[in-house]
Formats: sequence, C-alpha cells, structure tokens
Amino acid sequence: MKRISAYIIGILISFCLIFAALITAVEAVCYWTPGYFEQEYEKYDVLSALPEMTMSDEDGLMAVTNHMMKYLRGDADAPELQIEVSMGGETRGFFTEREILHMEDVRDLFVGAQQLRLWALTATAAGFLAVYLLCRKDFLFVLSRSLLLGTGILLLLFAGLSVILATDFSDAFVTFHHIFFDNDLWILNPKEDMLINIVPEGFFFDTAMRIAAIFGCAVAAVLGLSIFGTVKIRKK
Repeated sequence: MKRISAYIIGILISFCLIFAALITAVEAVCYWTPGYFEQEYEKYDVLSALPEMTMSDEDGLMAVTNHMMKYLRGDADAPELQIEVSMGGETRGFFTEREILHMEDVRDLFVGAQQLRLWALTATAAGFLAVYLLCRKDFLFVLSRSLLLGTGILLLLFAGLSVILATDFSDAFVTFHHIFFDNDLWILNPKEDMLINIVPEGFFFDTAMRIAAIFGCAVAAVLGLSIFGTVKIRKK
C-alpha cells in the first residue's frame, strides 16, 4: 500500500513539475528573450497600421511594449497602460479603455499562473519528502519510475494538443479565450484597438510554437532523467 501511494504521489509530482516548466517556458519567451517583440513586429510589419509611429524605445512602439509587459508582469498598476503617443498627426492614448480592461484580465492570468507555479513547486518538495518517507530503501527507483509514468502521460496529452494547435490554430485560439476569460473584451476592433494590430494571430502562433519548443526540451529533460534513473537503479 505504501508503495502504491508513493507511485501516485510521484506521478502527481511529475504533473507539478511539468506545470511549473510550462509557466517558465511562457515567461522565457515573453520576458527573457531579448528583441523578440521587435522581431515579431518587423515580421508582421505592424508599423504600417500605426501612422507615423517608430520602433523607438523612448517614445515609439517598443516604449509602449515595455509599459505593457511591465504591467502584465504585475510590476506596475493600470496607469502604466495610459501611455500617450504621437500617431496620425495627433497625440492620443495608445490603448483604449476596452484594451486596458482586457489586459487586466490577462494580468490576472499571468500573476495567477506565477502563484500556481509557486504552489506547484512547494507541492513538489512536499511530494519528494512523502515518497522518501514511504519508500526509503527504493526511493530513487520509485521516484524515477513514477516520474517516468507521469511525464509519459502528459507527453501524450501535449502531443495531441500540439497537433490541434498546428492544424487549426485559429479555432484553438478562440477556445483558449473562452476557457480563460468570462467576457468578450478580447474581441477587439482593428480600426479602433491598437493591441490587435501589434499582436496579430500570427504573433500568437509564433509565440505558442516557441513556448512549445522550450517546454518540450524541459519535458524531454525530465523524461530522460527518469529513464536514466529507472534503468541505472534497476541494474544495481
């Protein structure tokens, strides 16, 4: 009974680790990849929809982006989004009230994910201790094998999700918003709302693929270590 409990806890540990890896992969792309946003802006020629704006870090599109990401990280309050720019021969607020309200929801999602990651890592540490107490003699073997099982299960699920994203990203994009947002503020008008112009659907597809690549490497690392641990310890 103790061994079964240890396996179940080990599988749950793998779920927590993989979730933490996913959140970290999102941050790695959005926050820790220098020049990523500028690269995407140039790829989709977003300045063509922003009359007389430049890519400047001081008063152009990158300045707007820096304000936006600072807010989404939870490092600033809503006034950070009330940035004014020169566009079309006039000075105006870059974001509309609807966009600011939507980004408040996005911020809650980002900050909530960070808090959940902390809980996941705390649960992982507690799980390691629980498995050790349940199976001291076979701790490493049970832990490696249960991590292998849990990671394998999640790998299959994410592989299926990746196929869906690659074949019909638009539908998956809409479904994502319906799941995580309880309003229609995310439905923006490109004639009035600048956010949809600077981050078009292609931007989200590229971002999702980058996140998937980093996340895949993290999963592969956990999977590889689990296989190595299982085989190595079994030989002993």
